[in-house]
Parts: sequence; structure tokens; C-alpha cells
Amino acid sequence: MERYYGFDLGDAESAVARLNSENALKDPDVLAVGGAQSFVTAFARRQSGELLIGEGACYAPDAIERKLRFKSRFLTDPQSARDIRTFAAGVLSRLIGDGNLAQGEDSCFYVGCPAGWSKADRERYRRIFEDAGYPPARIISESRAALISACRSRHLQIAYDILSKPVLVVDIGSSTTDFAFIESGREVELQTAGEVMLGGGIMDRMLLEESVEASPDRSAIREIFDRSEAWRNYCEFAARRLKEKYFGDEAYWASRPCTRSIEILGQTPLQLTIRMNRDIANRILNAPAPGLKGASFKEAFCESLAQIRAKIREQSPELIFLTGGVSKLPAIGQWCQEAFPDSVVVTTPQPEFSVARGLACCGRIDEDMRAFRKEVEDLIETSTVESIVASHMEDLYRRIVDALVDPIMENAVMAVFERWRASEISRLSQIDEELAKEIERYLRSEEAQAILVGTVSSWLGPVAYELEEHTMPICVRHNVPYRALNLNSYLSLSDIDIRIDTKDMFALDQITWMINAIISVLVGLLCGGSGVALIAGGLEGIIVGAILSLSVLLIGQGHIENRMMDIDLPKPLRRLVTRSSFENRMKKIAPEVKANFFESLEKEKNLEITGRLTGEISQQIEQCLIRMAEVVEIPLG
Repeated sequence: MERYYGFDLGDAESAVARLNSENALKDPDVLAVGGAQSFVTAFARRQSGELLIGEGACYAPDAIERKLRFKSRFLTDPQSARDIRTFAAGVLSRLIGDGNLAQGEDSCFYVGCPAGWSKADRERYRRIFEDAGYPPARIISESRAALISACRSRHLQIAYDILSKPVLVVDIGSSTTDFAFIESGREVELQTAGEVMLGGGIMDRMLLEESVEASPDRSAIREIFDRSEAWRNYCEFAARRLKEKYFGDEAYWASRPCTRSIEILGQTPLQLTIRMNRDIANRILNAPAPGLKGASFKEAFCESLAQIRAKIREQSPELIFLTGGVSKLPAIGQWCQEAFPDSVVVTTPQPEFSVARGLACCGRIDEDMRAFRKEVEDLIETSTVESIVASHMEDLYRRIVDALVDPIMENAVMAVFERWRASEISRLSQIDEELAKEIERYLRSEEAQAILVGTVSSWLGPVAYELEEHTMPICVRHNVPYRALNLNSYLSLSDIDIRIDTKDMFALDQITWMINAIISVLVGLLCGGSGVALIAGGLEGIIVGAILSLSVLLIGQGHIENRMMDIDLPKPLRRLVTRSSFENRMKKIAPEVKANFFESLEKEKNLEITGRLTGEISQQIEQCLIRMAEVVEIPLG
């Protein structure tokens, strides 16, 4: 792809940005359409058929058709789709006519829409641009685009990885304010009690009304506004520009007049002066505003922030990113900081272009991420992961043996011993079965699972480093932070950007063969005459052993093996084997159990156990890589 275009089609103003593939690391350029980088979202058609776009369309005297503010009606007015198509076609014609877009060039358009639009709405919107003759177009959330613009901006010290952290994007347009909460790369629309029309246009209309009221020609001006929506909208647009100019540097205008004069063409030209000062600014922020049910702009905005805080609760954003022309108003940032005191509030030097620039960046990111994802999938298709895992299996066996034998002896074997001493287990022949049950019960307990997960997690360190030799080059080729595919980042407890729970990645109910193998091996080692093997040690063991030997003399060797294992030893005799002596006995045999345990695993290493473990662990690592790639991919839709 040669060029990526971002089209921020707003209800009041629009902007187009372009990113050339050869300069993909630079900020996108904002293109002039009709001589203005930020141009009025309006079109007019003259008698000759000429289509006017932008500010000139607002007051062309010979226009037979004139349309403004049609995007805000897209979801409710079928006529809006036709108006958007006409305006979009006019913008496309201007881009081609000015040499900013060559017909047939390898390019694509990313067009913004409100975060709350459904997939069906977005698809219907996309088809409008397709019908208007645009190159391939994709519809992207405006709040998402604004955040991407911030991450790519050279003017802000915001890490690209902020996309994986909780972020609140506040996009303040002329008609609406979008609140979008982005966490772990996923976007959630935040409704705010129906105040969907909370936009900067409210203040613009209040400023215009105040200026008209102060004019000696107010009656004549209102009469023109009643006849011509175009003149009303044009003057409102002028009020908006003056408002932004004033709030951009209140200290400067505190001692200077901040005004703009407009000549309104009617039967008799009229002069309207729009002015801003501290008192007027205070009124348009704090006085009851039209359409807000008696609330002021400040009250409605702060109430929306309070509702958002209640909705996200403990998921407080680390960053609040403000975009849209109104975000230049210092009070907006102050209100956000008061609502979220622990968050960092930022905006760009030119917030009115954030969305357009972010949309253009989306094009390059989208293409890079498709190639990135393909390379990750190609890596998974090879036997690389399986080979790395298989080469580390012996180390895994040793770690499992070292980690599990002592807890099993303590929690499973000791429990069976205590039950035998208490005569809950009447015969030695029952110990094998009871011990097998107890070992299995313990290995499936949360404590044993945590030990096994921790063992596998620590073992993954060397595996992850070796795998990184294959994943790092993929990240470098596609401008992705290399830690995005670094398993160690996900397994460490340090300050990482994307966290995946090891218990989810290596869930024990999926590593079933590991548990079954451990049960099988340990039962074979500790059972099969284990009743005698475990207690035949120390002075007490000698006494019990002597009794058993005497029984051999009385009954005979041929019968002792069958009968003695079924003898219900008296409780006093059992008490001769104390807990401390049994614990000492376990400590003595533990090294032997570990050695035999490891030897048993080694014997099976090339058979079913290793094959299953290698396959399951490799599969889960591969699934983890896919999930990590999806997070980095930044879902654009």
C-alpha cells in the first residue's frame, strides 16, 4: 500500500490526513481541502451543478441546495446517508483535483465513526464511501483513532504499550461527546444517561445568541437566521472559532479584545460582532444551557464523568486522553482531573486533527499487524515450539520431582499414616488403595495445583528465552515492541504491560496427563507392601517387625504374605509407631523416592508421558502467542 488516508468526517467540521508508506514513522500530514485543513462539513449545489464543499457552501448566494450537520442524523434520518454521500464525493473530488490523491493509486481510507455505532451501522456507513467511489474504506472508532494518534505522536511521551492499559478517551465534538474506555486493547462504549448531545456546539450557540442579543440589528439578524439555516450555521461556526481562540490562551486575552466581525448578506448587509471575555466565558460554561434540561455545560459534563466513574468502578484509567477542538478549553482537563485524581490527563497540541491523524495511522498499523499475525501463525505451524519444549523436558521432570515429593509425603502419606494409627484403616492391605486415593486427592487440590503451576512457570523461563530468538525478529520487522511476544514478560511479577495469568495459560485441568503420570508413578513407588515399608524403621518399627517375624514362625512363610496384610493390629501396637519416628522415616526414604520417581519418569520419557506433556505445553504456548498477537494487533473495528 502506497498511502493511507484518514477521514474524520464530523458533524460540524471535517479533516483528512495522509500517511505515505515510505514515511510511516512520521506524523501523518493534514491535507487542505478547499484551502482549509479543518473545513466545515457542508455542501451546496449551484444552478450550474457545481458542488461546493466547506465554508464557501455556507453562504453561496446562488445555491439551490445547501446541507449542513447531517452526520449527527445518520442513525435516525434516512436522508442523512444521501447527504453524507454527496459531501464525501465532493471531498474526494477536491482531493483528486488538488493532487492529493491520484486516481488508481494503491491506497485505502480509514473513516471515523462514534464509538457507540453498531457493526451494522458501521457497515452501512462504509458502503456510502464505497458508493461514492472511494478506494477500499474501513470504519474505525474515532476514540480509538484519537488514542492511536497520541501513541504515535512525537509531541507526547506516551508509550505505544498504553494501548494495553486502561485508558479513557473523551472525544468532544460539536454535537456529541464520546466516552470510550479501552482496556487490554478492547474498547467499551460508555453511555452517559442519554446526554448524547453534549457537544461544544451548545457553547457556540450560547455565545452566538449573546452576541446577537448585544447587536443593535438583533431583530433583522434573527429574521435572516429564521429564513436561512446556512447563515445561522456559518455564524455559529465563527463563534466556535472565536471561542477556541479565546480558551486557547485566556491569559493573553484577559487584557485584549477578542472579537470577530461578520458581514451577513441580506437585502441590506448587516454587521455582527462576536466577542469573548471572562464574563462571557463564565456564562457559557456555567449558565443553564439549551437542551440540557436546565443544567449548564459544566454540570452536564461533570455528571457524565461521575456516571462513568461509577460504571468502571475500580478500573480507574491510567490515562485520560482528550481530543476534539473543545478539549483546548483548560476547564475540561481540570474537570477530568477532579473526577479521576489518580489519572494522567493529556491532549495533543492540535486536538482537532487527532482523529484524522489516528485514522491514517490505523491504515499502516492494520497492514503491519496483518503481516505480523501471519508470521506468528507461520512460526506456530512449524515444529519450533515443540522442539524447544522437548529439549527442556528433562529439566521439567527434575523440577516436578523436587517440588512435589515432599508436599505429597507431608500431605498424602502422613494423612494415611494418621488414619492407620487411629485404626480408621484396619488392615495393612488397605493402605495401598487408600494411599493411591490420598495422593490423587492431594494432587488435584488447589495447593498442589499452585505448586505445579509455579514449577511449570519457572521452568518456562529458559524456554521463553530460547523462543525469543524466533519471536523478536518478527516484532522488529513490524515495528512491534519485542516484549509483545516475550513469554517472560507475562510470567514475571514486574511492571509489565500485558498480563496473562499463568493459571489460565497452563490450566491443570488441561495438563491431565501430567497429574495422571505423577499419580501412577508415586503409587507404584510408595504402595505395594507400603504398609510394612513405611513403618519398618526405628525402634518402634523393629518391635512391630519382630511381631511380624514371630507370626511367620507360628503360621509359616507360605501364609504370612496373605494373612498378615489382613490382620487388624491392636491400636496400642499401632501407637508404638510415633508421628515423629514416622516423619523421620519419610525423610530417610524421600531421597530414594525422588530418585526412583525421576528414574520412572525417565523410563517413560520417550513414550506417552513426554509426548503428551510436550504436545499440551507446546499447544498452550502457541495459544498464548496467538492471544498476545491479538492484543498487540489493536482491534481496529
